[in-house]
Amino acid sequence: MSALRFLPPLGWTLLIAWFSSDGWGAAHTGTVLLPLLGRLLPWAAPEQIAALHWLARKTAHAVEYGVLAASWRWALASREALRGCLVPLALSIVTAALDELHQATTLTRAGSPADVLLDAAGAATTLLAVSRGIRPVLDRLTGALLWLAAAGGTALLALNWGIGAPSGWLWWSVPSAWVALAAWLMRPRHA
Repeated sequence: MSALRFLPPLGWTLLIAWFSSDGWGAAHTGTVLLPLLGRLLPWAAPEQIAALHWLARKTAHAVEYGVLAASWRWALASREALRGCLVPLALSIVTAALDELHQATTLTRAGSPADVLLDAAGAATTLLAVSRGIRPVLDRLTGALLWLAAAGGTALLALNWGIGAPSGWLWWSVPSAWVALAAWLMRPRHA
């Protein structure tokens, strides 16, 4: 095994450490993302824009650690499904914990055990997809997200209607989610 195989996961770890600095906190990314999201979604309420900013940041956590876990799996070159995933998962979780500890020492950031769990989930999901094949994992994820969009969106519409709050884009996105869910449920299943 060549030592060069360790460059991608070590380099990605350094990138994660850089993202852990003060310059990548919510206040700083908000100065770029909030106006951008506001321009892209001019009909969205400020609370919705803030929620999308939060979602983008949390998605970045899962993706960062998914890439880290996959690069560790590749670097360690293990083809065994379970054992090939345990060490990369452990290395990713240790990195996440150290990253959150580092954030706790900065002036503008705070360490979060919930972020460590999110990072671990991103790493585990990626390793599962890599070891089992990506299609079944994507299929289950698609179903879960469609159910969340359809049922969760319906609940939000009902809540907004009950309290008299405007629902804006939910009026077209929720029916679209139900149509997409129905199509997904009726599709032919492949073994």
